[in-house]
Amino acid sequence: MRQNRKYQPIALLGSIVTTRPKSLSVTLALFGAVFTATLATAQEPAELQEIVVESEAEADEVVQGPFLPDVQGTKIYAGKKTSVIDLDRLPEITNNNYRQALATTPGLLISEESSPLVSIGYRGLDPHRVQFMQVLKDGIPIHADQFGYPEAYYTPPLDTVDRIEFLRGGAALIYGPQPGGALNYVTHRPRLDRPFSFGTKHTYGSDDYYSTFTYVDGTSGRLGYYGYFNHRQSEGFRSANSDYDLNAGHFKLVLDGDTSSRWILAFDAYEETHGEPGGSTFATGPGAINFNTNHDGASRLYDRFELKRYVGSLTWEKDFSEGTKLSINSWGGYYSRYSSRQRGGGFGILPSGPDADTASVELQEFYTFGVDTRFRHDYEAFGGTHTLSTGFQVYHTNSPREDRRGDRKDARGGVLRNESERNVWYAPFFVENRFKFGALSITPGVRFENIWQRVQESVNVERTAAGLGLESESEYNFVPLFGLGAEYEVAPKVAFYGNVSQSYRPTVYSQAVPTGGTVVVPTDLEESKAWQYEIGFRGAPTPWVNWDVSAFLLDFDDQIGNIALPGGRSTLGNVGRAQHLGFEAATEFDIIGFIDHLHGSASAPIPYSGKEKQVLPPTPPSLVERFGNLSLYGNVTLLDAEYVSGPLEGNSPRYAPDYIVRAGLIYRWQDKVKAAFLGTFVGDSFADDAGTPERAVPAYMVWDLTAEASVYKDIVSVHVGINNVFDESYYSRVRDDGIDPANGRNYYVGVGLKF
Repeated sequence: MRQNRKYQPIALLGSIVTTRPKSLSVTLALFGAVFTATLATAQEPAELQEIVVESEAEADEVVQGPFLPDVQGTKIYAGKKTSVIDLDRLPEITNNNYRQALATTPGLLISEESSPLVSIGYRGLDPHRVQFMQVLKDGIPIHADQFGYPEAYYTPPLDTVDRIEFLRGGAALIYGPQPGGALNYVTHRPRLDRPFSFGTKHTYGSDDYYSTFTYVDGTSGRLGYYGYFNHRQSEGFRSANSDYDLNAGHFKLVLDGDTSSRWILAFDAYEETHGEPGGSTFATGPGAINFNTNHDGASRLYDRFELKRYVGSLTWEKDFSEGTKLSINSWGGYYSRYSSRQRGGGFGILPSGPDADTASVELQEFYTFGVDTRFRHDYEAFGGTHTLSTGFQVYHTNSPREDRRGDRKDARGGVLRNESERNVWYAPFFVENRFKFGALSITPGVRFENIWQRVQESVNVERTAAGLGLESESEYNFVPLFGLGAEYEVAPKVAFYGNVSQSYRPTVYSQAVPTGGTVVVPTDLEESKAWQYEIGFRGAPTPWVNWDVSAFLLDFDDQIGNIALPGGRSTLGNVGRAQHLGFEAATEFDIIGFIDHLHGSASAPIPYSGKEKQVLPPTPPSLVERFGNLSLYGNVTLLDAEYVSGPLEGNSPRYAPDYIVRAGLIYRWQDKVKAAFLGTFVGDSFADDAGTPERAVPAYMVWDLTAEASVYKDIVSVHVGINNVFDESYYSRVRDDGIDPANGRNYYVGVGLKF
């Protein structure tokens, strides 16, 4: 079993790009020059001194990145665009700062806010609560519900995450049908080399920020254990009501962790509460919270949000042989989302009028269980070794919802106005096969979606008052989805790849049965469908450079939205087809590692491939060993997204900026010192599909500076950081209640202990 708290002897690699088009051509030229040099290096013969290295680890257990291997465990990634986000490569990430965690990964847009909640968009898809992506923790879905309410209010503390695996678009069909791909958080398992270890970190920062993360783990005999407690709190940077308080705990037991048959029992507990300070506006007048004159002002003083999640899981992993593996994940738990919001407010305007003395109170609960089984087998045929991967899932959610009207602006309960029962049964099946003929891999796959959704209202005051009956919807969808990937390796760890895949998005609960009485649901409402195409070229032939360049098209049809009707009513409908056409490039270049290579002093990393002899070159002292790694990184996403049919034809989808560029420097010395200067540059966009001027999101540029160092052996460490170094005044999120400003310059400092 993989021991996660590891530090791989790999250089941080990179090269920088900027937002200017002429710089992009320079970057592409750099790709060509670096590729030529590294390809020649990868193929150069060398006189080797024989050194025997033995390892019990299996090849698919060591994930060094920057891409996922062609086959890992029970999964096939050949012919798919993937990224491995290794958090150990960066200094300590505080307060789940995704702007830093995703610094080296193109294609993802962070929609920032003052709460611990996360919103991540993908190539022009709406970022709100990561609803267009499949989000998993150790392969287990963590949305409130995968389809009826696909919002990821919970994400694990990044302190416990070993790496994040990101599969683009339709390449994620091994996890689910969502068009935005999949994010899989792979968390730490118990260490195998000692019976007990302990660590704790404490961080203090601006706005009364405090966090602590404490863990214990180890393995004694056949049994390993790992547990942590995480607490975060802050008053927030807004003038009022932006405080939050979060507590998360986890405990994991692993039986026979270092054998071919493993049992993993885990339990998560998570509770979080925060204020919702509302938005601002550029308007002036009575009650307006103007963004320019009161950047941190609050327009909602009583709105609160609470989240609870308790989930247990049991996993069995069996390695029948190196090429035959089985994994079974089972899980079940409880998830609740509660909010209380003052009524009567406008866009960036304080609530007023008689409605301001009342509140809307909402409680949604989710009781879920699921079983996910996956099997992989390698076999010989047609003169090559091929891989079959197949699996199925059974998943159920029971989700009651209540909406109440409070008689005070700070009410936490009230008169029942809506009540409904919602259920989902989900039973997908997938199969794919990698056919490998020398350097060429071809991976066809199919996924059969079986989804039963049912929504039954028992109370709806608005519909009853309008003389309308209660809604009841029941729907079954069988949707076959197809995909085809191909990859051709032109040199070791250098390959062209391409992928064509289908994806789709079924109606969510609120689209099946809206809680309001003024929205009509047509009987011919279709689920959204998408085709995705990608072709690219990637490589990591040496420890000091890697790159990935690709072009893509997301063709997203039958999207669901509101269409206005006479009399102030509206209807849900399929509002159009959008095409998201784009280009991505990412590279990392280790300057010191490259100089080592020129002087012939850099050594190759040790590959793990079972218990076997490895022949390695001599390893004289190198500059990397003496001075560390200094990596220049850069990545860019260029996007042209537009509705090409329907009532929104000619408009750009929400949160679809023309460019997202990330670039900077990362330094690391023997895992004792880490420092990073991280830049994020995002083009302008709109927060709605109609392109409403008040929902424009201007372009912005943000830099972060972070550092971490061991100050006493490996026992005591310190970490410090300045977020938004140049105090950029910007925002990346606009809601119905106004502009959600981003934080200005802020600081933190912390200390860590390990035994």
